[in-house]
Amino acid sequence: MNLANTRVEHDLIGDLDVPADAYYGAHTARAVDNFPISGVTLASYPGFIAALAAVKQAAATANRDLSLLDRTEGDAIIAACEQIRGGAFGDQFVVDMIQGGAGTSTNMNANEVIANVALEILGKPKGDYGTCHPLDHVNKGQSTNDVYPTAVKLALDGYVVELRRAVASLREAFAAKAVEFADVLKIGRTQLQDAVPMTLGQEFATYAVTLAEDETRLEEARILLHELNLGGTAIGTALNAHPEYQQLALANLRAITGIDSLVGASDLIEATQDVGVFVQLSGVLKRVAVKLSKICSDLRLLSSGPRAGLNEIHLPARQAGSSIMPGKVNPVIPEVVNQIAFEVIGNDVTVTLAAEGGQLQLNAFEPIIAKSLFDGMAHLAAGCATLQTRCVEGITANTEHLAAVVAKSIGLVTALNPAIGYASATAIAQEALSNGRNIAELVLERNLLSQSQIDALLSPSHLTGRARNSVPEH
Repeated sequence: MNLANTRVEHDLIGDLDVPADAYYGAHTARAVDNFPISGVTLASYPGFIAALAAVKQAAATANRDLSLLDRTEGDAIIAACEQIRGGAFGDQFVVDMIQGGAGTSTNMNANEVIANVALEILGKPKGDYGTCHPLDHVNKGQSTNDVYPTAVKLALDGYVVELRRAVASLREAFAAKAVEFADVLKIGRTQLQDAVPMTLGQEFATYAVTLAEDETRLEEARILLHELNLGGTAIGTALNAHPEYQQLALANLRAITGIDSLVGASDLIEATQDVGVFVQLSGVLKRVAVKLSKICSDLRLLSSGPRAGLNEIHLPARQAGSSIMPGKVNPVIPEVVNQIAFEVIGNDVTVTLAAEGGQLQLNAFEPIIAKSLFDGMAHLAAGCATLQTRCVEGITANTEHLAAVVAKSIGLVTALNPAIGYASATAIAQEALSNGRNIAELVLERNLLSQSQIDALLSPSHLTGRARNSVPEH
C-alpha cells in the first residue's frame, strides 16, 4: 500500500494503515481481511444500512438531549446519520455480511463511517477521533448486542412491507384470472387422477385465497418485529446507558422510522438472547415459499404438453426452450419461482440451526440469520412480481380441449350418484371406461334417468357447486 494514500489508525490489535479517503476505520479494515467469505457486503443491503443509521441517529439524539454529547458534536453525528439514511456513503459499508463476532464488525463499520462523516461536517480530518470517536461518541450508551438486532428488525420490517405488497399484487392477478375463467368447465383431479368437474376460475380463485392467507401471516410476523432490546446494551442489564436513554431513543426511533408501534421489550435480558422472532418470520417465509412453489408446479403441470401433456392452459412464451429441440418452449417463469422457494426453504434450516446455536446471554449467529432472511424476502418479492407480470397475467385457457375432456370424463358419473346409486354409477363408469362411450348416453340407454334429470345433474352450475337446483321428477 502506498503510504501517501493511507492514514494510520489504532485499535486493540495495534496500528493499521487505512486508505486515506476511506470513511471506515481500523476495525472495519481488519474485518474485511478477516471475513473474505461471501463477497456480499453490507453495501448490498441499503435498507439495512439505513436501519443502522436510524438506530445511531436515535441514540445520538437521546444522548445529545441528555447532555451526554456536546450539542455541536451530537448535531454532526445526527447530520451524518441523515445523509447515510438518504443513501450517501453506502459504498463505505464494506464488511462481508457473513462474519464472526455477533455483528460487531457491522456495528463498528457504521460507527466509523458515521464518525468520519461527522468529522467532515465539523471541518476536521478523517481519523481525528479526539473530536468525534466511533465508540466514545457514536456508540455511546450502546452495544452491538442491542444495536445490531434492532437494525435487523427495522430492515426486516421494510422487507416484509415489500413482500406483502408483491404477494397482494400477485393475488390480485390470480383473482382477475378467476373472473376471466369463471365459466370455463374442466375436470378437477385428486392424486393426479380424474375427479369431479370444476371451473378453471375456481381453480385460479384458490390461488388467490391461499396467497391472501399469507398476507395475513406476514403482517402478524411483522408486528413481532417491533419489540426491541435497544437500551439493553451488552446483555440486557443496560450497563453504561443513562436511565432515561432507552425511552428517549425509542421515541426518537419511532419518529425517524414512522413506525409508531416500536416498543421496548419488557425483559431486556431475555430479549437480548432470544431470536424467536426470526425463527417465526422464517417459518412464515417458508410457508409462503411452499405455497408459491405448489402453485408454480400446478401451472407447469396444467400447461404441460402441448401434445403429450394436460395442455389445459397456455403460459406466455418467454424464450426458446432448447438448444437442440426446435420449437420447444419451457415454463421458465414458474421454474425460477420454484428455485426461489427451494432457497427459502433451505434458508429456514439455516435460521433454525443458527437460532438453536445461541448460548447463554447472546446469540452470536445473527449475521447469517439476517442475510438468510434479507435474501429470502427480497427474492420472494422479486419472484412474485416476475410470476405476476411475466406469466399469470398472460395465461390463456385451452377451452376447446377442456370442453372435450369434460364431455368424455367418467368423473361426471359422481354427480349422478344421489339419483342412481353407487352400484349403478360404478357399472356405468366401468362401461364408459372400457368402451369409450358417453356417461349420459349410457344412463339414458338404461332408462335410469330422464334427459331432463341428466341435463340438470350435469349442468355446469350444478357440477361446480354454483347452484343446487332440485332434480326434475322422472
